[in-house]
Amino acid sequence: MIRAWLELARISNLPTVWTNVTAGWLLAGGSLQNPILGWMLVAGSLLYSGGMILNDAADAKFDAEHRKERPIPSGRTALTTAWLVGLSMLISGWCVAVLLGGACWGITSALVGCILFYDFYHKPWTGAVWIMGACRVLLYLMPGMPCQTGACIPWWLPIGLPALALGAYIVGLTMIARMEAKGSPVSFWRSGFARLLLWMPGILAALMLFDGQRLRPVMILADFGPLLPLILIFLFAAIVATASRIMKQGGPSIGRAVGILLAGIPVVDALAVSQISLPLALGFVILAPLLRLWQRWIAAT
Repeated sequence: MIRAWLELARISNLPTVWTNVTAGWLLAGGSLQNPILGWMLVAGSLLYSGGMILNDAADAKFDAEHRKERPIPSGRTALTTAWLVGLSMLISGWCVAVLLGGACWGITSALVGCILFYDFYHKPWTGAVWIMGACRVLLYLMPGMPCQTGACIPWWLPIGLPALALGAYIVGLTMIARMEAKGSPVSFWRSGFARLLLWMPGILAALMLFDGQRLRPVMILADFGPLLPLILIFLFAAIVATASRIMKQGGPSIGRAVGILLAGIPVVDALAVSQISLPLALGFVILAPLLRLWQRWIAAT
């Protein structure tokens, strides 16, 4: 019974929501000691888990034909119950974020809307992959509003680029996985665009790392401390390169590669927060292998 609900919620991906929310919070100027971060983590968990449960509820008819082992078609979870629980979690997540966490109601509402849109249209519309990316972008932006104290810079600016880079990563990995699964020839430009999206977090991190201000102490004082985040960029590159190589094998290897890339989301968040706290970024990195172990118990997709 409990395992069925954990499978419905794709619980093995939940820590990636925690790193997304925490990264967005910190980039917007929040503090780890602020209790509002706890409410944001609860809200993000409810919104993610509710969305995943509704995803299976919306796919019940498809799964009954193609994925009979899933909790709903196998009879381990009732379809009506899944609808009620999923919708309740979405509503609760919105209330916690806005009423207890002080999040922007517009951004939180847009996140809920994107979750529902993706759940209902990801099967008939291939462009829904962009909605999936938008969900992660909005999840990054959601905790940013309560962190601001009236600064002149728009509240979303410090987290906008990292959020878009994460969204690009999600869209890119999904597009590449679909291309490999089809096995049919794909145009060079389409394939190149998808891979560019996948590599975007690393590209952005490199551009931010090698700006003139950061290189000045390296060149003048021979202080190489500012270049330590380069380790994270190399790690991110290794994850993407390894998963891309495995994905080319096709068949079940595609699912394995997607699992690696999903487990790499905390590394993407680590690239963003390394500009604020390298030790915290390394803490995010530790989650990646733990997520891979967790995926052996509850599938990530």
